[in-house]
Amino acid sequence: MQGVLYISHGSRVPKARSHAVQFLNETMPLVEAPLQEICYLELAKPTIAEGIETLVTRGATRIAVVPVLLLSGGHYYKDIPQAINKAAERFSDITFTYGKTLGVQERIIEILLERVHETHVPVTETTDILLVGRGSPEPETKTAIETITGRLHEQLKPRDTHVSYLAAREPSFSQALENLQTSAAAHTIVIPYLWFTGILLQHMAEKLDEVRAETTMTAELGHHPLMHEALASRAHEAIHAPLYQGGD
Repeated sequence: MQGVLYISHGSRVPKARSHAVQFLNETMPLVEAPLQEICYLELAKPTIAEGIETLVTRGATRIAVVPVLLLSGGHYYKDIPQAINKAAERFSDITFTYGKTLGVQERIIEILLERVHETHVPVTETTDILLVGRGSPEPETKTAIETITGRLHEQLKPRDTHVSYLAAREPSFSQALENLQTSAAAHTIVIPYLWFTGILLQHMAEKLDEVRAETTMTAELGHHPLMHEALASRAHEAIHAPLYQGGD
């Protein structure tokens, strides 16, 4: 029997966890699989191991692992594969497949544009855009964020576009805020490339309040219908993916 395991990042903020669970519960009806469970990478339970055990107990013989992540970083390449490897050793009669992160998709860029328009701040020749990613040392994270920034520039036609990261890569969000202090832009629209609310979004809002510059921050990607479509598509791809052969 087919099972699907959604691996969300996890958060210390109860509201963030409840938003993620609500989102995934709303996505599950779009996915053709009889058994579907939610687990977390860190900071919350159930763990990946517990999520897999629950699916096996419910009768799953094949499990599609779906990372609820925007981009591929250390969690995707190391942490999740390590957890699948351990589970495969424990449940040798269960087959696993491993899906992709959402990556760069036109429908997600469409959501970002929508979030900008929701601010009702006009984008003119004196407006800058700052896209803020979570951050990862993986080269493809930088490539993805820069690709998205380029698409936003094409669509919005601001004075300039910039990128920054909340961790693990330069320029940091703090550096970007310092640059805002001397920016020639009359207004900067800050776009968090984050799926759900949580500590990171709170941190960004607090830091922006301290900046002596005209800024507006958009909402996170959140529960947009296109996000449900994007994840459901990745889940179906994971279900039909080649059998997971193990990794580091």
